[in-house]
Amino acid sequence: MIIKTVEFVKSSQKWQDCPEPTLPEYAFIGRSNVGKSSLINALMNHKDLAKTSQTPGKTQLINHFIVNEEWFLTDLPGYGYARVSKVMRKDFEKLNTNYILNRKNLVNLYVLVDVRHTPQQIDLEFMEWCGESGVPFSIVFTKADKLRPNAALKNVEDYKAKLLESWEELPPIFITSAEKKEGCAELLKNISKTNDYLKKNKIRFDG
Repeated sequence: MIIKTVEFVKSSQKWQDCPEPTLPEYAFIGRSNVGKSSLINALMNHKDLAKTSQTPGKTQLINHFIVNEEWFLTDLPGYGYARVSKVMRKDFEKLNTNYILNRKNLVNLYVLVDVRHTPQQIDLEFMEWCGESGVPFSIVFTKADKLRPNAALKNVEDYKAKLLESWEELPPIFITSAEKKEGCAELLKNISKTNDYLKKNKIRFDG
């Protein structure tokens, strides 16, 4: 997929305020320090599209972007650690949960995981919730450039093994580096393939 145009649409404080659900939508979520904004910028080939910060928890609203005038990219607030109050963290969780369960044009949720770490309980629990809730999702490992390739692959395999303790099959998995743009073409190809399937089968999203 070639990114011809990408435009910011709006920020929303609740899922009901999101843009009309007339286009297929792909959302990105992960722990608040996983490098989500950097990956979105790399995917869109736009260094300032999603706001990056040294302070985790920068994204505090549902941010929508329209890509090639054909689909929505959604940047969701991070879950887990962030330098915000417990009350605000709960608000983020509620915001994300309501969006994920109610946004009817959400085609896929990309769950970002820092490949530098061994399986984290908070990520495993979130993925378990997605599975139990019937939410289609993919796992996107980030920051692959921060480890030697063998070390990164070992952590990925550890995650797979952990998930297969309770899962019969795994969701799609991508390994990425925002800095080197590794895995970006594969992610965009996945989105393009899904969009083609929706068009071919005349699957529409009405407001």
